[in-house]
Amino acid sequence: MATSVDTEEVEVYLDHAASTPLRSEAQTAWLDASAHHHANPTGAHRAARAARRALDDSRDEIAAALDRPPAEVVFTSGGSEADNLAIRGVLHALGGIAVCSAGEHHAVLEPVEHAGGLTVELEADGTVSPDRLAAVLDAADQPVSVVSIMAINNETGVVNDIPALVEVTRRHAPGAWFHTDAVQALAWIDLAAHVEEADLISITGHKFGGPVGTGALFVRHGVELDAQILGGGQERGRRAGTPDVAGAAAFAAAATAAVAARGTDVERLGALRDRLVAGLRDRLGEVVTPTVLDGGAPVAAGIAHVVLADVEAEALLFLLDAAGLRASAASSCSSGAQDPSHVLAAMGVDRLVAQGSLRLSLGHTTTEADIEAALEHIPPAVERLRAHGGG
Repeated sequence: MATSVDTEEVEVYLDHAASTPLRSEAQTAWLDASAHHHANPTGAHRAARAARRALDDSRDEIAAALDRPPAEVVFTSGGSEADNLAIRGVLHALGGIAVCSAGEHHAVLEPVEHAGGLTVELEADGTVSPDRLAAVLDAADQPVSVVSIMAINNETGVVNDIPALVEVTRRHAPGAWFHTDAVQALAWIDLAAHVEEADLISITGHKFGGPVGTGALFVRHGVELDAQILGGGQERGRRAGTPDVAGAAAFAAAATAAVAARGTDVERLGALRDRLVAGLRDRLGEVVTPTVLDGGAPVAAGIAHVVLADVEAEALLFLLDAAGLRASAASSCSSGAQDPSHVLAAMGVDRLVAQGSLRLSLGHTTTEADIEAALEHIPPAVERLRAHGGG
């Protein structure tokens, strides 16, 4: 009698910039906190006070990851809420307008545009130029209350010079607070040093091995900011809602682990990323063009963003997914490859060319075998599409 055989697909996961697997340290912390702290930490009884101590310990740990005071940490449901709180909270408190780059994540770009703010176009290498930022600030016909420039771009991996951009903001818009969306940055750069002068900083757990639904906005003492979620006095009056003690514990554990492993991970994953890009170029030649790299702007070690000539990314992703390889065309928050990346548009990349963009992002679980599998599956899929008109 024949027996069935389990033929479970082997997944090659190269979409860590969208969300990376939970670290074991985070899982352990979540299980421990959820087992011991079921009470609401805003209460007055013994169980509530114990939960509050656990929450405060997590706040201390998160603050230490960025070398900031614990009082600056406002726990949120993730990076998007933190970004919205930074932009909309400041505008609600101060009035005026907001300025951001045209390549920001939509969680920054849309609040700025919705409030009638201004955007700064990107350079061809994907960076935000201090000179362009200065020109926009000088041209503003209303007081600028907040400037927001991301630390690392979530699509291209380009690292912006935050210290220089803060300095320009101080000179050209001295009444503005400076916010940076650092959601992609903690695992790849010395974030504490890189954003030391920023007034508001957004991070989220699921980009470095914490649970989805955890995040924080760091708010420097003295920053005027109104709560956007009302109904309670939690987080020093800056966000209502019962704090997630277990989520905060897992978030903090992941941040600590990511910072500790950063040097090793950057070296290992940077080498794998370079091997991936070099392998694609060897196999596909001029068909594949790295969006940055090649001595251009600095790029996070975990992101390889390329453009493939005469290929529609949506069709390519379909073929790769069928082969067990997970990747993306642009931001994980975009609604499909039919609408080319706003980041590439801000860099001046032609719309038709941008339709062939592919983001391959690595993380703490990526192995050499994953890279070899990617080099096995991507080139024939690209060649198949090109032979049939792109998609």
